[in-house]
Amino acid sequence: MTQDSHYDLVSKLKPRKIILPVLIGLAVIGWFISKEINAEVLSKLVFTWKSVIWLLIAWLCMIGRDLGYIIRIRILSDNDLTWKQAFKVIMLWEFTSAITPSTVGGTAVAVVFLHKEGMSVGKSTAVVLATSFLDELYFVIMLPVILIAVGKAALFTTTLQGTGLGFLNELTLFTSIGYGIILLWVLLVGYGLLRNPAAISRLIIAFFSLPLIRRWKGSAIKAGDDIIESSHQLKQKPFSFWVKALLATFLSWTSRYWVVNAILVAFFAINDHFLIFARQLVTWIMMIISPSPGGSGFAELILGRYISDTLPVDPLLAGSIALAIAIIWRIITYYPYLIIGALLIPGWIESKFIKHSVKKT
Repeated sequence: MTQDSHYDLVSKLKPRKIILPVLIGLAVIGWFISKEINAEVLSKLVFTWKSVIWLLIAWLCMIGRDLGYIIRIRILSDNDLTWKQAFKVIMLWEFTSAITPSTVGGTAVAVVFLHKEGMSVGKSTAVVLATSFLDELYFVIMLPVILIAVGKAALFTTTLQGTGLGFLNELTLFTSIGYGIILLWVLLVGYGLLRNPAAISRLIIAFFSLPLIRRWKGSAIKAGDDIIESSHQLKQKPFSFWVKALLATFLSWTSRYWVVNAILVAFFAINDHFLIFARQLVTWIMMIISPSPGGSGFAELILGRYISDTLPVDPLLAGSIALAIAIIWRIITYYPYLIIGALLIPGWIESKFIKHSVKKT
């Protein structure tokens, strides 16, 4: 990947790119408010000092999530990144993920972020692939755990506004598809990075030799070479290296899933905390198949419906209140990355590309 292609890739991350996900999110929120949320619903969300404290705790959970990511990327980079560099990379990475579909994410551009912070392309690719592998491994491990702990019926069956309407089949289908994609990715990347990178490289090249996608064969060959180079670096790591990286991954994702619990405690007395945590994890797995940037719209709809029967309120209002909670959840967990990324990306591009190019000249 050349310097020009680096710039072409990153320069597409204009702050105006946040317009689409914001518009989608606002459209969904507006539709929810007009159809589902009224004065009676809002009267149930009483803001007190307790609410303020627990909403602050929800924000702290998100800080814990980012701290886990920052610690992990420093571990994976052998501390080549300073804390400041690691923070910038994570924020830019999250911004990219927020403005691209969930199935795409910010992984491709993350290689450029790391490379421009001083790491080689090969090592940057290794770190990004290892990060993706650990993220998806978390879901591969946790879904069976919560299925055993909670049970399929409790996890996948809920009601909509007290009508008794369950959607076990739909949720199970979406989760199965999302989990299948994640499991396939973990097996592919894990096998490629840690066992037989040459075989995975050949598989990727063969796939992109098909007539309809042959135009990307050159990029596929480059990706295969990167996997081989990444594998040589990661195979040399001790077991303790992977344990520390996996613990940081668990800190990050587990902190994120306690956000909704903290928001709910801000307004209600909640008993089924682990069930709510488990349903958030399933929601994220289902978001893998969302085509919208950052899962905008899809996340609010699914989570709002999904936690409605855990609220200690009138069942006729539970669905609408849950949607309001889902909107607050997205405000805390999604929109800040759009703002931070939009503030960071122009200066970062100027520093790493424009000023650097002038300096070389």
